[in-house]
Amino acid sequence: MEVNDFNAEMARKARRTTPDYITELAPNEVFVFGSNLRGMHGGGAAWVAYKKFGAIMGQGVGLQGQSYGIPTMQGGVETIRPYVDDFIAFAKTRPDLTFLVTRIGCGIAGFQEREIAPLFEKAHDVENIVLPEGW
Repeated sequence: MEVNDFNAEMARKARRTTPDYITELAPNEVFVFGSNLRGMHGGGAAWVAYKKFGAIMGQGVGLQGQSYGIPTMQGGVETIRPYVDDFIAFAKTRPDLTFLVTRIGCGIAGFQEREIAPLFEKAHDVENIVLPEGW
């Protein structure tokens, strides 16, 4: 491994990671959660987003209060990818915010982390996106 590659890998590993349980947010932080297209935030991280961080019942996608919904309940992994790509593009336009991505799709939606984590590959270079450990 070249020195520059090693340094980049060490910097990536040293980056902040999303905590397993988020109970409060700083004013500039956004809770990124797995949703459903109808925005029925009835369980898991979606319920937390609704009860604590301003998610709007009936809105399944995008920024809502101090939360951001990414639909994960409408089909296979490839149906999630466009929403993740939209999220990453949005985060790039909002450097004033820090987005704490939860392990979306890995709870009620039933996906494995090894299926969802690769969708966030483009997020690794976005400074204001914080990913779960190992993603």
